Amino acid sequence: METVKVNASKKYDIIIGQKTVALLGKKIKALFGDRKVCIVTDDTVAELHADKAKEYLSEEKLLTEIFVFPHGEKSKSPEVLFELLEFLADKHFSRNDVIVALGGGVVGDLAGLAAAMYMRGMHLVQIPTTLLAMVDSSVGGKTAVNLKAGKNLAGVFNQPELVLCDLQMLLTLPSETFADGMAEIIKYGVIADKALFETVKNGDIARNLEKIIARCVSIKSEIVNEDEFDTGKRQLLNFGHTLAHSIEKMSNFEIPHGSAVAMGMLLISEIAWKNGLSKERCQDEIIDALLENNLPISCPFKNSSLYFATENDKKSSSGRISIIIPEEIGKCKILNLALAEFKELLSDEN
Repeated sequence: METVKVNASKKYDIIIGQKTVALLGKKIKALFGDRKVCIVTDDTVAELHADKAKEYLSEEKLLTEIFVFPHGEKSKSPEVLFELLEFLADKHFSRNDVIVALGGGVVGDLAGLAAAMYMRGMHLVQIPTTLLAMVDSSVGGKTAVNLKAGKNLAGVFNQPELVLCDLQMLLTLPSETFADGMAEIIKYGVIADKALFETVKNGDIARNLEKIIARCVSIKSEIVNEDEFDTGKRQLLNFGHTLAHSIEKMSNFEIPHGSAVAMGMLLISEIAWKNGLSKERCQDEIIDALLENNLPISCPFKNSSLYFATENDKKSSSGRISIIIPEEIGKCKILNLALAEFKELLSDEN
């Protein structure tokens, strides 16, 4: 079992290992006392894990309600968010009570935002059930829902107070969902750790999974500790994501986040090399890592069309946008461009 400590506006532990969800009731009681708990989850995860999570809470005599919504990115919406807020009110939750986000990134984002909004702030515990959520979205405090104009445009920073990563939950994942998480792990290797990248590129995953997750979480926590509110270094975590959000939006969210990140990382790496912005030809190694981990290496959309989908991206401001460029494997830089410059980089003739 590994524990990573985050020292942001809230200090909390990320506990990674086998059967960590069994700690849920004891940890909540130790942190918050005899509080009422709302498990927020989607219909897929509810069938697999909700009853067991409730059982661990019942062992500590913690009164528990479960809110279930349809799985998928389309549920990360203002409509479902307000359904959850109304549920909390109907069930007479108070600001001293606890939301447990049990699920992948959609669940974590939605539940985290509701925890920040309801009565101006409830306690929040994250139990990520996908690899992607374990290594990325459950940590760092970003919460949001999507608007018609784009992804993650309505949200707040809201750090959890505990994260439990139970590796046994990964055994229930479809292979393509596990691969989505590998895209984020590849991202961490490119931006900060060449040794991690080599491990993933060589397919040494299963026997190193606990340490891989802990390393990714450590990288993210170090960056979040330094730049919690995403005004500087934290933007490195967006490597591949600007184009990924455009890809997701253009596919009507049929392309999953991890696959879109894979495409986005490769596209921006190719553009960087072609325009003399990289020291190394990183795209060749990234292709090897993506193929090894069952991720796509081609995008169904033209580069120029992706630009127009970025215009409402939350990373753009005052006619400029920050993009992340790999200089070499293990080191990236933040490049702040005028939107016109970014449009030129994404030209189909470039």
